[in-house]
Amino acid sequence: MDEEATRGETFDPDLIHAIFKLVWSRRGERGGGAGDEVVEVEPVAETSRRNRSATANASALKVSCELLRIFVTEAVQRSAFIAEAEGTTKIEPTHLERVLPQLLLDF
Repeated sequence: MDEEATRGETFDPDLIHAIFKLVWSRRGERGGGAGDEVVEVEPVAETSRRNRSATANASALKVSCELLRIFVTEAVQRSAFIAEAEGTTKIEPTHLERVLPQLLLDF
């Protein structure tokens, strides 16, 4: 049986890569934050940090997609539990707002 079929749908790695590249480019335009600096042992003289393109290898994208899938699944399950406790069958944004703080701490 296909591995993806047994664990459910996952996010498209190309989509996740595009999102990562967008965030990286915006971070590069801002100059990064104080805690975002990466120390290089031997920087190459011809390239600066802003001129280098950021890349992610295939296994890192695969793991990122799986982590996002688990995160979203858990958020929906916890929100559904809150909605059910309130006697509704529809998940409202307020249900997600109530579970999000603990969910972020758990991840």
